[in-house]
Amino acid sequence: MKDDFIQNALVKVRTVYAELANRPIERQCITRTQCCQFRLTGLTPELTKGEALLAARAFRATGRKELPERKDGACPLLQTETGRCLIYADRPFGCRTHFCEAAGGLIPRKEILDLIRRLEEVDGHLGGDGPHQIEAAIANALRQDQKPR
Repeated sequence: MKDDFIQNALVKVRTVYAELANRPIERQCITRTQCCQFRLTGLTPELTKGEALLAARAFRATGRKELPERKDGACPLLQTETGRCLIYADRPFGCRTHFCEAAGGLIPRKEILDLIRRLEEVDGHLGGDGPHQIEAAIANALRQDQKPR
């Protein structure tokens, strides 16, 4: 894929994230990381191709090249030593609209459906085939998008 095409797609993903942040939806992430414990919650965020590319580039910007294998069932982007998300500023839509009660609970789909559809549109333009679980989506994006950013 041409880099300018990908850059345009990433701008669109970031625009969706910014619009979500500007909506009058009560959110207060206090970074307790319960949401990041997928084995405990039984829920795993799913990313479209545009989100996965953005997350992969943000992950690479930390100096890392491969997702760690997490035997504890936590998000591979959760830094074990600090308990912080490695890509918090570029975290996926699912992480921004999460089910975490401490942050305000799940945002009803009807309140964000327009944003979801825009992410799906970007996914289609990038040749994606719909959302995939976070680890597989980012690992695939890391393989497909080899140039460091």
